[in-house]
Amino acid sequence: MNILDNYESQHLKELQTGKSYPKFNPGDTIKVHLKIKEGEKERIQVFEGICIAKKNAGINSSFTIRKISYGEGIERVLPLYSPQINKIEIVKSGDVRRSKLYYLRGRSGKSDRIAEKNIYEDIEKVNNNINQTDSTVAKKSNDQIKKKSENIQGKVSTKELSDKQNINESEGKSEEKKV
Repeated sequence: MNILDNYESQHLKELQTGKSYPKFNPGDTIKVHLKIKEGEKERIQVFEGICIAKKNAGINSSFTIRKISYGEGIERVLPLYSPQINKIEIVKSGDVRRSKLYYLRGRSGKSDRIAEKNIYEDIEKVNNNINQTDSTVAKKSNDQIKKKSENIQGKVSTKELSDKQNINESEGKSEEKKV
């Protein structure tokens, strides 16, 4: 490994300590909590927008966020490992097919919207995979359930018969008394 690569990897470890950002991609709407210094005071300001680009380059990794404020498009390029970033939140995941969404710069209004990812399809795929792998276990448990239900139905049916007989006998006795 190169001396420069060694230095970058060590410095990157230092910058990552104590911080964990969620995994986000271009198309996602995110909130970035930034530390702002005004004189001696320090406050946190939230910048919410759509991530239109992401550059993964080790210590030089950055991402671009775009938002519309008072009819004007505002873009901000932020280094991923900046000490200025307090935290990052994902508001919603966008369903896009490109890694750079620069085409959004020329759009406004409804054409500027990005469809939200359908997470339910992903969950269904996972459930189907689980069902397929556990089909043998499921078959065994289904057989056991059927046997138990048959036993229970048999007990219920014999109990119902005995109850009906008791009712018929009591009705017969009451009819005999009437005569």
